Amino acid sequence: MPVLDLLDLPAACPPDTPWMGLDLGEKTIGVAVSDATRMIASPLELIRKSKFTLEAEHLFKLMAHRKVSALVVGLPINMDGTEGPRAQSCRAFARNLERLRPVNVAFWDERLSTSAVERFLIDELDLNRKRRAGVVDRTAAAWILQGALDRVRDQATWV
Repeated sequence: MPVLDLLDLPAACPPDTPWMGLDLGEKTIGVAVSDATRMIASPLELIRKSKFTLEAEHLFKLMAHRKVSALVVGLPINMDGTEGPRAQSCRAFARNLERLRPVNVAFWDERLSTSAVERFLIDELDLNRKRRAGVVDRTAAAWILQGALDRVRDQATWV
């Protein structure tokens, strides 16, 4: 399956199936999952990057276990709207997943998601740097997924 526009994703997915959100970092992959109604995103886990095929297998197992029908991958767009090397890396990750197995994928602009999550963890939860390190990426994945879910839901109410 090709990468889909976010607003085309619901039509490509069976109803009542959750979506998974990914925050692709240099050393880790933050993973979040929605509920079956696609209303709420929750942090799930953190995958340490090692070898792509191992990471992909782990993701496919998580998807199968939770009956996930789509991936929403955070796309780190530059503040001026251009795509740099990190965005290209995210696109390559999605293409490589597709080569292994058909999967519905859409991208979501993740600008400032990690900063927003860091600020929340500091201001609201008063977590120190060490405690934040284990939470930031999977929480950023939930932030990304929640933004995408809200966008799809908002679009559906305007149609």
